[in-house]
Amino acid sequence: MKNSFKIILTSAVLLLSLNACKKNDFNLKPTNDLTADVVYATPAGYKAELVKLYATYGLTSPTGSDDSDIGGLNSGFADFLRLFWTSQELPTDEAVCAWGDTGIPELDNSTWNADNQFLRGLYSKAILQITFCNEYLRESTPDKLASRNITGSDATNVQRYRAEARFLRAFQYWVLMDAFGNPPFVTENDPIGKTSPKQTTRAALFSYVESELKAIDGDLADPRSNEYGRADKGAEWALLARLYLNAQVYTGTARYTDAVTYSSKVINGGYSLKTNYKDLFLADNNVNNNETILTINYDGVRGTNYGGTTFIINAAINADMNPASYGVPSGGWGGNRTRQNLPALFPDPNGTADKRGVFFGDKSTVDDIAVFTDGLRVTKFKNVTSTGVTPPSLNGTFSSLDFPLFRLAEQYLIYGEAVMRGGSGGSQAQALTYVNNLRQRAYGNASGNVSALTVDFFLDERARELYWEGHRRTDLVRYGKFTDASYLWPFKGGSKSGAGLPAYRNLYPIPAADLVANSNLVQNTGY
Repeated sequence: MKNSFKIILTSAVLLLSLNACKKNDFNLKPTNDLTADVVYATPAGYKAELVKLYATYGLTSPTGSDDSDIGGLNSGFADFLRLFWTSQELPTDEAVCAWGDTGIPELDNSTWNADNQFLRGLYSKAILQITFCNEYLRESTPDKLASRNITGSDATNVQRYRAEARFLRAFQYWVLMDAFGNPPFVTENDPIGKTSPKQTTRAALFSYVESELKAIDGDLADPRSNEYGRADKGAEWALLARLYLNAQVYTGTARYTDAVTYSSKVINGGYSLKTNYKDLFLADNNVNNNETILTINYDGVRGTNYGGTTFIINAAINADMNPASYGVPSGGWGGNRTRQNLPALFPDPNGTADKRGVFFGDKSTVDDIAVFTDGLRVTKFKNVTSTGVTPPSLNGTFSSLDFPLFRLAEQYLIYGEAVMRGGSGGSQAQALTYVNNLRQRAYGNASGNVSALTVDFFLDERARELYWEGHRRTDLVRYGKFTDASYLWPFKGGSKSGAGLPAYRNLYPIPAADLVANSNLVQNTGY
């Protein structure tokens, strides 16, 4: 990570290398001696293992090289952000991909099944990080610290690390809850390798994530006081606000008042909008940025892989678009672009009236998914600094642009939507102020008015403000438009003109491979 907190792993740091155990050696002593007591022997060891938890977001293997820690998944596809982005954007009106890799056409056409490798990858990657977090929590209890003579301020620091591990675990359980609904559930209190994990329910997982986030509030750093790239109270509150905004989908019970409460806590936490919208998506977006609450950090020289913002930038451009101007002089893969619904929400496609609309191309209509020039390209992400400098990049392809998981603008929009849906503790007047803060940056004037603030307005405004940041599928599900025939986009449901889908497809299937491996699991309805 940038500044003092490094995301890059310089060596493999798996706690126990079971592959290093010699066959028939029933003492099971790892030949590399990399046991938990060695790894966690010092306070520095606990900090290094915290780095590993964060690094699982941005790397595809523990070595920091282009390798896959997900069995059966190409290393180029194994990055968390690439998998998450693909699941949240490709099956929606915001994106479509020209490539024919197994699983991509099915997402383009809303015809995925339980064998889709990208959905299986996301599911597996989330569970992998949960597994790492569970192990960290087992090794950082007060008893473990005492046995290793870690006391005083060092023990206090580890207590904060534990809170961050619980946050990261809660975030990944939110990912599983949102996408798959009813995943297997394991914590640090479950035995390792004894029995297959039991399946939880979406409502039970909602309660667990909510309780975990509230429980760690006192141990996390205050907003904007932690090292760059590490979770603090602002991130916790932001995830709670997102959780409550979608509570009716997850549990059947609306929690809009709570969404107002927690988005307000973030808004009042010392954050402020970055003056220039486009600067949020440049390679020095870690500098003078009080808007972004938590990022996944990338480095174009160390810890490189073909996911993350390297994927987002390269997949949206081709050689005809001068890749060097996007900070990837050897890049340009010609895959992702948007369907016509997204640019239609802007007054023009070139960012003149609304500076957030950053598109490239001449044809907005997608007539042929396999033709990259069908549909406007999204070019708001660039591996170039605000002063026009391209950071060092291995092979001229990899990005050092950090990706925002949470930022203040989303919290403004959560507040406004929650108020319009009946949440108390806020007001339409305050919601208008927040909307106009965004529109002042976008248009150069406070162009909103109270009469324009409807529930549907916030769906469109979220698209204008947050497009390609991994929100769209969740938003469309919340609005009842992801599967319903009342809102269509090209190739939704496999039809060029768009078609409705069965409602059960608001959830993704539990991967078939895990159903085979774990007899405790029951497939989601319809698959």
